[in-house]
Amino acid sequence: MGKEKQIFYCKECGNEYSRWLGQCPFCKAWNSFVEEKVTKTRNNKTVSVSDRPKATSIKDVSSSEESRISTKISELDRVLGGGIVKGSLVLVGGDPGIGKSTLLLEMCRNLVADDVKVLYVSGEESMSQIKSRAVRLGRSNSVSNSSEDSLDNVIEERLMLLSDNDMDNIESQIDNLSAEVVIIDSIQTIEAANVEAAPGTISQVREVTSRLLQIAKQKDAAVFIVGHVTKEGTVAGPRTLEHMVDSVLYFEGDESGGFRLLRANKNRFGSTNEIGVFNMTESGLEEVLNPSEFFLTGRPENSSGSAIVCLIEGTRAMLVEIQALCTDSSFSMPRRTSVGIDYNRVNLLTAVLEKRGGISLSGCDCYVNVAGGLKINDPSTDLGVVMAIASSFRDRAIDSRTVIVGEIGLAGEIRGVRSITQRIKEAAKLGYTKVIIPKSNYSKDIEVLAKELGIGVVYVGSVREALDVI
Repeated sequence: MGKEKQIFYCKECGNEYSRWLGQCPFCKAWNSFVEEKVTKTRNNKTVSVSDRPKATSIKDVSSSEESRISTKISELDRVLGGGIVKGSLVLVGGDPGIGKSTLLLEMCRNLVADDVKVLYVSGEESMSQIKSRAVRLGRSNSVSNSSEDSLDNVIEERLMLLSDNDMDNIESQIDNLSAEVVIIDSIQTIEAANVEAAPGTISQVREVTSRLLQIAKQKDAAVFIVGHVTKEGTVAGPRTLEHMVDSVLYFEGDESGGFRLLRANKNRFGSTNEIGVFNMTESGLEEVLNPSEFFLTGRPENSSGSAIVCLIEGTRAMLVEIQALCTDSSFSMPRRTSVGIDYNRVNLLTAVLEKRGGISLSGCDCYVNVAGGLKINDPSTDLGVVMAIASSFRDRAIDSRTVIVGEIGLAGEIRGVRSITQRIKEAAKLGYTKVIIPKSNYSKDIEVLAKELGIGVVYVGSVREALDVI
């Protein structure tokens, strides 16, 4: 047994100190220290000099394209950068009940159908509970009426389950099965015997993640770990946990609705801007291959305060509805509320509309909402937000077949946006007949493209011009 000692960890950066501090000297975060009593035991191992790694010239290092395994879930493959990379460690975070385990179990079913050896480790559920969920998912993917047959036909006894929270046993099972893909659900329930602390504490999470990282790199196995999310919206444990893994995926969405969004916050093997869209149903998660159509379902026709914008998420363009409502205020200070878009951004755009557009909103409560539960931060939606507010204030509907794109500056100018060609194509694909874009995006290529697609393009240079057009 090792000696027990008292340690203070910074929740933000994970640095360790022997006493409590009000501010972390490393990351400068205030009141971020937590106390833990830790006992570490180390095995005395002797390593010969010849066994130690040596520095190698970069010209002597061979490089090749990463070997990837397709999950057969196109939205998940998109976020991962084209599939699962062998030897990678992936952290999947999200609120409880959002669908993390469901997504990973569906991925496991597809992998074992392609002769991939998979080990699903759960520290929260029993093996019978995992099988019941797999059977439920199998009913939607199989023609067979027998739930047991539908499960056996898909996994063919290759999906191995383990209900345990001992890291030593998990590591030995990975060795015995030669697993190619390992699922750890969740990292907060696993404990290492050489760290005498409760499961889920910072020291345990760091130690278990470090050992899983060694397993992934040494055995060339892809490891997925599920992490709980705190009230602040971050994965429980120190920020060093996110630095240790190769990819960080966050599952977002409203638990009461069916909409789910998978976003890559970090990816060493692909883009961090890609998102995957899913719809939660009774039989599991369904991919949404056309997000624009999904977000615009149920949109009212010829209603004031509604504007369609086109934003870019990763490599895809999506059409989203911006809703605004302006009513006479009964308060001395009018209300400003926004859902799905930054509150401060809405206040800024409201001030520009008043100053540069000549619309007085000082006596109105103003509410802005992004339909469908999506959270957006693309500045190209600025013009759509302003036009939706103006439409509600004047109680005049915007043409329902018009898409609005443009970033707004404080002088009221409409600034150019990126990927304008892709946005126009997306609008034309869904049957929209007119697109309002910034003048600075004008080019002959756009004119030729608009003529080929049969869509009208209107160029505006300021907020006042856009108000006159709409």
